[in-house]
Formats: sequence, structure tokens, C-alpha cells
Amino acid sequence: MELSLLLLPVFFISSLRCNSLPQNSPQADAFIGTSLQAVAAAHPILQNQPFILVWNMPTANCPQRYNIHLDLGDFHIVENKKERFQGQKMTIFYRDHLGKYPYLSRNGKKVNGGLPQLGDLASHLSLTVTQLSDLLLPDFSGLAVIDWEEWRPLWETNFGSKMEYRRLSKLLVKQEQPDLSERAVTSLARQMFEESARKFMEETLQSAVGERPKGFWGFYGFPACVNKNKRKTDKTYTGRCLRGTRQQNDELSWLWTKSSALYPSIYLPQKLAGSADAALMVRHRLLEALRVASGWPYHNNTDHATPVLPYARLAFTHSLKFLSKMDLEHTLGESASLGAAGVVLWGELKFAKNKKQCVLLRDYVHNVLGPFVRSLRSDAERCSLQVCHGNGRCTRRHLGSGHRLSDSSKHFQKHFMCHCYQGWTGQGCQDKKSESREEED
Repeated sequence: MELSLLLLPVFFISSLRCNSLPQNSPQADAFIGTSLQAVAAAHPILQNQPFILVWNMPTANCPQRYNIHLDLGDFHIVENKKERFQGQKMTIFYRDHLGKYPYLSRNGKKVNGGLPQLGDLASHLSLTVTQLSDLLLPDFSGLAVIDWEEWRPLWETNFGSKMEYRRLSKLLVKQEQPDLSERAVTSLARQMFEESARKFMEETLQSAVGERPKGFWGFYGFPACVNKNKRKTDKTYTGRCLRGTRQQNDELSWLWTKSSALYPSIYLPQKLAGSADAALMVRHRLLEALRVASGWPYHNNTDHATPVLPYARLAFTHSLKFLSKMDLEHTLGESASLGAAGVVLWGELKFAKNKKQCVLLRDYVHNVLGPFVRSLRSDAERCSLQVCHGNGRCTRRHLGSGHRLSDSSKHFQKHFMCHCYQGWTGQGCQDKKSESREEED
């Protein structure tokens, strides 16, 4: 690591939060790549490995009902005991499984008040604490994901079907203050919605961390980067996030400093099957998440970045068609090459809905996914040991180069550099920092 990076971490962290460079430019990407090194890498989690794969699929039916075993452990895929969907290594909370999350049902019914500003926060937090105590052991140290997708905390990001939250929020203001102008109504409705949304998300995280402080808590799909489609100004697909994405994510700094892990989504639409564009989509989603992880570390702890573990599907969105080896390279491989701490593999109950589907899943795990994961984990570990003395995580020297760990096993140092864990420094993370030096940094 360069001396300037060691001496000026605060400067670089602040730089990650500014928009002085054009958002969608190679110069900005290069600057982010340099700035990410200003904060130590997130430590390995769950296992002492630089990169892990975690199973978050309800597949217990396969071994229990059909005697079809996926043998995930043989491929070093982290799983709960008996492939339970919620367990001590990995758990996810949907909208009706944690507290009293306010939302609108598909038929328009107001559940728990419907709008964040009409929800009962105190009752929600009380129930949340009870549910966490019942489900998770006191020493829980696994991944804990809150999946709330009905509304988003920033007013302008509630578009499409989520516009109903904006409409009802304005209607609520009009009912209470009928003499306000339309502009004033919108402004007040926005303020009330965002303040309440923030309280629900922020205080839910605080309660969860307070109850199970060793867990890695975060919200699914955050930070967001909308980049599925080509922008109007692009001649070809670039994968870059829509303009304004960084500014929106900067406004959510309160969420990042309360999140002990970040879980962005890298699900692939079927139109990107086998396409190099898939890697571009995943790359820019991860770069934005890594920027946030370094710019607003958990609890504002500048000692190390927040771990990033994107959510990936084994199949394309809205289908059961499995990803090919190339598609896995564009998702899991891209994540490892950019320095993510791991990937969470998600899928719905349909993957284990009957014996036939369980057989298909087992064959896919045994013949495609499993061997790929085993090789990818091995490459990430070898690069860490060979280049970083096991004290850091390998990341691309040039983030947009497309170099893969799997392609570079004989040339790790040429295409990859070290992102050292807390307490280590040097180009190869070979030097242990003294306590006094760490305090100075």
C-alpha cells in the first residue's frame, strides 16, 4: 500500500462521498479503485477464507422428503444445519417475519398501518426483539438479512407500483392540512415519509444488533444500482448505474453506518445469458457497494470496510433456468475478483417443489455449481496466500480490466493487488502494524 494512502485515510474516505468527478466515467472508477484502498479490507467472516459462498435456499425438502442430497459441504458451500432456511449461519427475514413492518398488500390493503408514518414503531421494535430471541442463539454470528421490498426509504425511488406510497402520503397531508398548496403538500409528505421510513429501518437495525451483536446485519438490495438496461446516452451497454445513484446512496449514510454487512443484488435477467454485458452489470453494482462500504463503514469505524456479500440466484430472474459456467463467472467470479467477502446464493421454494426439481438441482450442484465454487474459493485463497501472505484479499489492479482469478492463477501479481486486512500493511500485507502506528493512521 502506498505511503500516501496510509497517511491520508480520512481524505480518501471523504473523497468517496463526494461527486467532484463525473459519476459515469473511467476516471471516476479509477479514483474509486484507489480510494477503496484507504480503508482496510473487511475481515473474513463465517470461515477463515477471503471469499465464501453461502446457501440461502429453502431446500430441506430434497433430503428430508425425497432423500435427495445436495452435498453442499463437499463443495465448501456454507449452509445451515439440515439445510434449514433460517439458522445460525444464515437467516433472512421477510416482511411478515420481523416485527410489524408497514406496507400495502397487492390488493391495496394497509398492513400494519400501510405507510411508514402510520406504523406503530414501538410495537414493531418490541415484537422484533421477541422474535429474534426466539429464533437466534445469543452468540449468533451468522449473516442476517432483512428483506423489505415494498417501499424504499427515499421518496423519489418509489416509482412504478411503489408510487402508491407517495400518493397516499400526500393524501394524508391533505386530510390533515387541506389549505396547503400542492407543492407544500408534496414537500411535507416527502419529509414525513422519509423520516418515518428512516426510523423503521434504522431502529430495526439498532434493535437487531443490540440483541445479536455478533451477527452481520443488513438490508437485501442495498445499496442499489439501477443498471439493467442501456442508458439513452450510451451507444453500447456500459453497465454503469443510472446518473444520480451515488448521490441517492450518499443520502442513506445513516443506513450504511448501522449496517454490519451490505447485501446488494446481482440477479441476472435472462436477456444477459452468456453475455459479457452480465459482467458489466455485476461489476458496477459491486463497485457502488464497495464504495459505500469504504465510505461509510459500520459505526463509522475507519479501521476497516463493511463486508459486501451480494445476493445471486442460481437461475435467471423469474425462471428456474440455471446459470451456465460462464454466467457463474460473470456473477460469482466477478464478485471474487473485485474483492467481495463472499456471495449469498438465493432461491425460492420452487427449486425444491418436487422430486424432479430436486434431482435437477442436485445434478446442477454436483456437476456445475459445486465444482465452480470449489475452484473459485481455492483461487481466491491461493491468491491471498501467494500475493498477500494470507493477510489480505486480492482485488483487480484495474477494476474494469475483466481479469479473473481463475484465469490468472499463474499471474496473480500481474493482474491483482492486495487489500490488506486491519492490522496489516505493505504491498503484500507482509508488515504488521504496531498499535501506535494504527492509532496514527
